[in-house]
Amino acid sequence: MPVVVVESPAKAKTINKYLGSDYTVLASYGHVRDLPPKDGSVDPEHGFEMTWEVASDSKKHVKAIADALKEDNALILATDPDREGEAISWHLEETLRARRAIKKDTPVSRVVFNAITKSAVTEAMKNPRTVDEPLVHAYLARRALDYLVGFNLSPVLWRKLPGAKSAGRVQSVCLRLIVEREMEIEAFRAREYWTVTAVLETPRGQSYEARLVTLGGQKLDKFDLATATDAELAVKAIESRDFTVASVEAKPATRNPAPPFMTSTLQQEASRKFGFGARQTMQAAQRLYEAGIITYMRTDGIDMAPEAVMAARDAIKDRYGADYVPKSPRMYKNKAKNAQEAHECIRPTEMTRDPSKLKVTDDDQRKLYDLIWKRTIASQMEAARLERTTVEVESADHQVALRATGQVVMFDGFLKVYEEGRDDVEDGDDKRLPQITQGEPARKDKITPEQHFTQPPPRYTEATLVKRMEELGIGRPSTYASIVTTIQDRGYVLKDKNRLIPEDKGRLVTAFLSNYFSRYVGYEFTANLEDELDDVSAGARDYHEVLDRFWKDFSAAIAETADLRISEVLEKIDEVLAPHLYPPREDGSDPRICPKCGAGRLNLKTARSGGAFIGCTNYPDCRYTRSLSAVNGDDGSELDGKVLGHDGEDEISLRIGRFGPYVQRGEATEEVPKPPRASLPKGWKPEEIDLDKALMLLSLPREIGPHPEDGETVEAGIGRYGPFVKHGKKYANLPDVEEVFTIGMNRAVEVLAQKKTRGGGTAAKPLRQLGEHPEKGGAIDVMAGRYGPYVKWEKVNATLPKDVEPGDVTLEQAVELIDAKAAKGGKTKAKAAPAKTAKAPKAAGKTAKKATAKTAKAKTAKPTARTKSTKAAE
Repeated sequence: MPVVVVESPAKAKTINKYLGSDYTVLASYGHVRDLPPKDGSVDPEHGFEMTWEVASDSKKHVKAIADALKEDNALILATDPDREGEAISWHLEETLRARRAIKKDTPVSRVVFNAITKSAVTEAMKNPRTVDEPLVHAYLARRALDYLVGFNLSPVLWRKLPGAKSAGRVQSVCLRLIVEREMEIEAFRAREYWTVTAVLETPRGQSYEARLVTLGGQKLDKFDLATATDAELAVKAIESRDFTVASVEAKPATRNPAPPFMTSTLQQEASRKFGFGARQTMQAAQRLYEAGIITYMRTDGIDMAPEAVMAARDAIKDRYGADYVPKSPRMYKNKAKNAQEAHECIRPTEMTRDPSKLKVTDDDQRKLYDLIWKRTIASQMEAARLERTTVEVESADHQVALRATGQVVMFDGFLKVYEEGRDDVEDGDDKRLPQITQGEPARKDKITPEQHFTQPPPRYTEATLVKRMEELGIGRPSTYASIVTTIQDRGYVLKDKNRLIPEDKGRLVTAFLSNYFSRYVGYEFTANLEDELDDVSAGARDYHEVLDRFWKDFSAAIAETADLRISEVLEKIDEVLAPHLYPPREDGSDPRICPKCGAGRLNLKTARSGGAFIGCTNYPDCRYTRSLSAVNGDDGSELDGKVLGHDGEDEISLRIGRFGPYVQRGEATEEVPKPPRASLPKGWKPEEIDLDKALMLLSLPREIGPHPEDGETVEAGIGRYGPFVKHGKKYANLPDVEEVFTIGMNRAVEVLAQKKTRGGGTAAKPLRQLGEHPEKGGAIDVMAGRYGPYVKWEKVNATLPKDVEPGDVTLEQAVELIDAKAAKGGKTKAKAAPAKTAKAPKAAGKTAKKATAKTAKAKTAKPTARTKSTKAAE
């Protein structure tokens, strides 16, 4: 039996059903090896030689494949049909050859299929090939570039910009987009303008709304009515005149459907319609793909297989009738930069399987499939036919004119199934108008002036950010989700109400990189590098040449920063961010003058914790501070130092610090440089803090009493991770801050007991009971764990992904997580401690280490084949 290797156990299970007992189908569980996260894994001095290391979790999977090859000397690599899938196949072949599991006479082939269906898989098996060498070269180039940037630029950030975490080749460019948009918003100054609308009536008593477009015989521009006075004069001009319908013009129009989904447009539409993040969308799509329900979900192609087009047309005819099927199939061409036209779109594998027939219980998957099915079917439907009507209404002297617009859907076409969402919704002309005849009078009913202000550009959502990156040619469709997630995980960007807001750290990193490494966060440079990598994947460019040219300039740029002092960097960033940090004041005074002491000047400072803040140069005499994001008078400085009252002889005051508002007892002195302080909990507004609340905070931690089992004190308090109860060295989180001040012993003991999921303590109660394991029996529960919620079956615990809420987990999802965790095995057994002996000489130890490292080092082997799949590994 030939050994077939795919990435995931779910995929292996599905494919095994199609291939039957003639094949052994195993999972590699993704990549089996990677570059070790340490300096030297890519060696620019020796042709960018790369050292690979098999991951500890992957060793057992590689062994399972090697053992299977002993029984049958044939290997079929069936990983995903993209660049990453090609790289996984290459890594597998190289790893198996290194351990001599592949012999000279072992046939090794590569097969690809765009959908996990019986027909697609069996057809792929008939058309084997070898691993695509240019695609692997493009993968190697990307991995080397990302490694060289990360492991050389990040240390510069750590040394020169305290608190900065790391930088990435594409992530830093993505962060720049978000920061620059935020600065556009902050620099924006709203401009007032007015519009005037009138409700008019036909002689038949039907009303319609028209907008003023001409005044004093002149066509109105947007800002011609700039004030309330202007608008009022316009209202009087309308009131003093009679109006007649000058013209009624109806024009036919058509609307064509949107093309089927590719990765980026699927992420955008799922964000618009469901509020899904990019990662959430891709996880749901991955499960649908592995179940054989949709085609491969990492693609930038919008072409559809001819058989799928015909199946869609048949489904449309059967469901909606022949009128909804266009005379000829619709063909779509991708306008996106770097698109790989060989890739098919994301579509259902069976066009007749509408969402009502989908046997999936997961809500995210059902929503996403509904979206994909509707978009695919609509993309092959007839256009919608509309009639757009424009009515011009004029006064007898032609000095004043109004306009009404509307449209009527004459034939709904694809709109019967689906309409694409929009990021920026504007007032449309889709209002339906009554019957209006040219020459008839238009009686005035109501005239309304309305004030407007121009709006700043909106903050990016994940959808609009992905769209912008795609327009610029930055990154690849397969990497957008990880890029957006990474900058949030690093604390550079905050996601609030689906909008992406740069944090102070993100601003600092962007300012630093834009000044000292401007070329490498440039949009054009990054897009051109993507073009070069595409040339490598097409076999038109040598990847060593791309790496060599990049490294030559990049290493020189790194060297130029060697002598930079932290103070010099801060001064430069302070200068660059000055328009944001020190906006003009209403009274015209110097925005850098300290608002507290009136003598010192404000400048940028950083703390060891990584926080950046604005402080006064008169420190320590003046302790004024505020955060970077608290600008335009929104820094709370008017509350800083507010006296809330007295507790005995101690003055209790509210302070605004660089990490936010806090309450303080007394003043700092030489004897007590740090008086008692307590930060305001999340959700507590500074303006609502009074003496009682301040004393409650300052009294923490609060003693609840002795624990009934051992008599040790139980306390409640607010810490770095929120409200908690504490018993000895054991902590348990509380759901609500208010409970810190009211919790009694019974409740505290219960919370602490629920925390004890190991050892001899009371077993924690499950958050949810999902039912029995469908194949193996035994209860599956959702539990609250120390490191987050997880699903439990017997002795197997599988952590929930970060974007999956405990209340949303289905039994099907839980089984997948548990099976994957069980397949990885339990904890590795602890090695026996060696017997104590005399210390070995240091030199001998070093020699041994070098020998071990030399033995373990696996150098990059040249790949040996070709194909046309694509994907970037950012």
